[in-house]
Amino acid sequence: MKTEFRQTPQEANRRSFPKVLMAAAECAPLSKTGGLADVIGALPKSLAALNVDCRVITPYHRVIKEKYADSVQHLFHFYVDLGWRHEYVGIEKLELNNIVYYLVDNERYFGHRIYSGGEEEGEQYAFFSRAVLECLPGLDFCPEILHCNDWHTAMIPMLMKVQYAGEVQAKPCSLLSIHNILFQGKQHPAFVKDVFGLDDEWFTPEFLMQDGCANYLKAGCLFADRISTVSPAYAAEIRTPEYGEGLEDILNARADVLSGILNGIDLEVFNPADDAMLPAAYDVENRAGKAVCKAALQEKMGLEVRPDVPIFAMVTRMTEQKGFDLMQCMLDDFIINEDVQFMLVGSGDERFENFMRAAEGRYRGRLCSYLGYNEEAAHLTYAGSDFFLMPSRFEPCGLGQMIAMRYGSIPIVRATGGLKDTVKPFDPFTESGTGFVFEDFDAWQMRDAIRLAISSYANAERMDRLIGNAMREDFGFERSAEAYLRLYLDMIKPLGV
Repeated sequence: MKTEFRQTPQEANRRSFPKVLMAAAECAPLSKTGGLADVIGALPKSLAALNVDCRVITPYHRVIKEKYADSVQHLFHFYVDLGWRHEYVGIEKLELNNIVYYLVDNERYFGHRIYSGGEEEGEQYAFFSRAVLECLPGLDFCPEILHCNDWHTAMIPMLMKVQYAGEVQAKPCSLLSIHNILFQGKQHPAFVKDVFGLDDEWFTPEFLMQDGCANYLKAGCLFADRISTVSPAYAAEIRTPEYGEGLEDILNARADVLSGILNGIDLEVFNPADDAMLPAAYDVENRAGKAVCKAALQEKMGLEVRPDVPIFAMVTRMTEQKGFDLMQCMLDDFIINEDVQFMLVGSGDERFENFMRAAEGRYRGRLCSYLGYNEEAAHLTYAGSDFFLMPSRFEPCGLGQMIAMRYGSIPIVRATGGLKDTVKPFDPFTESGTGFVFEDFDAWQMRDAIRLAISSYANAERMDRLIGNAMREDFGFERSAEAYLRLYLDMIKPLGV
């Protein structure tokens, strides 16, 4: 379905919408470990609805071969050098749901895990970055925008300007999207010099060096034509020492090319009215199916089947960033002193996983932890829960709170990043708002927000209004796609300039 894009007179003066090649380490539904894949999966579809030719280039990971090997078309192959290594690059093409994917094939780098960790991971994505640039002359597609994502592809803008000046690879404009500035791809400078073949002049604090390491993300922040991040609030936050992770000075210096564009969710994938993973369908006008989903969640996960008790849920990585230390601090008090149930789907730090195993033993029937990730369990948790906890220390955008609202699970969040941009604080006097928001990273403030949620659950009319407010919010990628298109158009000079 095509969507009308209303152009300004300046935009209408352009030849056409720019062609975009999006480079990323993972992409749903082909490969996924987290929210990056969801964004790279959904954004091109929404851009296509605006008549933008946006294609994706991503590694041909083992998980993709296992599912799509019979559907790919081999385009060509060549070899690249990484220091002393002479490595095969196969370029495969896959068309799925009207989107074109270019897959970079190499068994050594992509035949196992999506992320290898440590220096091995640094080499994985050094290879991928080099392969992306070297394949451009041979593709059946000439992008005007090369849209890079996170540290895995952040060296590409630097390589374009430093090693490919005057060549085909330097012609596209470069955009770097930062999905989480905490992860920067820090490596030993000798390693980075080796794999990229860079001269010594670039290994200074002015360029690649940061805290004694060569920093992939820093390179992208310095050399990309434009920088974006995944919510307006986070774009402001990362310019401060509290959130900038050492890159705040660069981002302040380049504030004129930094923008924050709020992510969305794929409304076809996350739709309680048509979700094959749920035992019953429902929508904002007819929510009877949500009660069926709640009972199914309780039965399947070993919780007491009680319609009267509120279920608080998390679908999360169990890390300090996600506020799991706050949950650890107050979970026992929460379960002991309140008539509630708690459901978790996720994995993460070993100490948090061990804590949840022990808590499940203490509170069997009232608490369940699914340690790992399972898409069906996640969907059922969104649909069957009443409240959704995201007490993040920081949150670039967050998709969980948007998905939760789509499924009528009311978010309880800390006011940071995309959580601040998407969850409207509940007002008990007007009964407006879509969730419960607390300001400081503090367990007591979180406890107060939870208590307000519990008291609201006891008021059926208030809860009905709150669920309706949340489910009517529109978090589709259409608005995000329009914002990206305006950014792309601004990067391409109009006729006569």
